[in-house]
Amino acid sequence: MDLLNVSKSRYTTKAYDATKKISTEQFERLLEVIRLTPSSINIQPWHYFIADHTDAKEKIAKALVGKYAYNAPKVLDSSHTILFCTKADITEDHLANLLNQDDLSGRFKDGNAKQGQKDARTGYVDFYRNEKGDIQRWVENQTFIALGQTLLAAGIEGIDATPIGGFDESIISDELGLAEKGLIPSVLLTLGYRSDSDFNAKLPKSRLNKEEIFTTL
Repeated sequence: MDLLNVSKSRYTTKAYDATKKISTEQFERLLEVIRLTPSSINIQPWHYFIADHTDAKEKIAKALVGKYAYNAPKVLDSSHTILFCTKADITEDHLANLLNQDDLSGRFKDGNAKQGQKDARTGYVDFYRNEKGDIQRWVENQTFIALGQTLLAAGIEGIDATPIGGFDESIISDELGLAEKGLIPSVLLTLGYRSDSDFNAKLPKSRLNKEEIFTTL
């Protein structure tokens, strides 16, 4: 499928057909796309919780109450919902795990190359933590790269999707024990197939004109 046409046709789904499910094979393809998401210095600061059955989706929906209650049906009627989480900090253990995986993947020609990667990655982490003072913002930005990549991949696969930022972070954190896992909840993504009652499916796409957002230097 042509990528530009996918970008033109995909949209944020507002209502799902609860009877339609994504095939296991197709969902596994999406998960592999998520796993392969690029990130700054390959820091991979994420973890994902997958809700693919009623009990799991109800657990996620506990955080969709009060002013967020309008989002609950999207989760409950979706085929799959994914909670994108970001590491609360980049620990030495995480850096060691990344370096070990780099080594197992055959990325180092010798010990000097491995040490160089270690020093470079540690240097960037120290920069964002100590000099810029916004390491959490930096790492969460990487998680949103994964969200964007997944939205586009879903469109290519013919799967409808809805990114959801409106949820009670404290409820979902308590429900899943995120603080104990060193994670913060960043965004929900519901996936499935649109309902015939989805009003947004029939509305024209609205974006600013290119003259307003591009400047050629």
